[in-house]
Amino acid sequence: MSPYLAGPGPVAIAHRGGGLEAPENSRAAVEHVVALGLRYLETDVRATSDGVPVLMHDPTVDRTTDGSGAVAELTWDQVSRLRDASGAPPLRLADVLADHPRLRLNLDAKDERAVAPMARVIRAAGAQDRVCVASFDDRRVRDLRAALDGRVCSSLGRQESARLVLAARLPRAARRRVLAHLPGPEQNVLCVQVPERFRGVPVVTSAFVSVAHEHGLAVHVWTVDEVADMERLLDLGVDGLVSDRPTRLREVLQARGPWH
Repeated sequence: MSPYLAGPGPVAIAHRGGGLEAPENSRAAVEHVVALGLRYLETDVRATSDGVPVLMHDPTVDRTTDGSGAVAELTWDQVSRLRDASGAPPLRLADVLADHPRLRLNLDAKDERAVAPMARVIRAAGAQDRVCVASFDDRRVRDLRAALDGRVCSSLGRQESARLVLAARLPRAARRRVLAHLPGPEQNVLCVQVPERFRGVPVVTSAFVSVAHEHGLAVHVWTVDEVADMERLLDLGVDGLVSDRPTRLREVLQARGPWH
């Protein structure tokens, strides 16, 4: 089993490096996370036309750089000439892994084209123990697991997470039948990462947290930026929070006891 989540207490995960404290997915954001003493960075990965995985949420570079065009239609050489809001070029996944060997990365593959390049870079860096792979798309997250031979931590996909929500609402016997078909620690699936609500429907409830733990899964909630919400969710027993305000999250966790 991957040691990705090993440590005392809940985890503090900086969403895109703390998008409300530094330009998202930028070198400045990564360095901000490290300077705060945080161990976990959530980020997004897309592949350039020549197969270089880069930290980028959107399908185009328009919003976060001074350039324009689809990431998938630009070469790395073209992307490297762009500048983000901090004045630096976009980041390659390989560079983050090489420059910050103690940082643990939660990597969201934003499209299918990113899967093989991500796996190649993670293997080349020997970073299997400090990466968790994720995607909203269930097929994509299954492809990531397979591409990395099941050796890295992964989270549940969207449909898998929905089955966990369903299980939390069922009687115990029916719940067991649903959970029997859900991947878990035996497949290195170690967490479920969900919003507190989805389209107005509560997701993270006491029953949901209990059932996830019963199945061996840590519960990480995104994106949580307000102190009152952080406190309430931690009181509910969640195992980690994903936040655009990592400085605020660090303060909340430091006041409560062990965290990592």
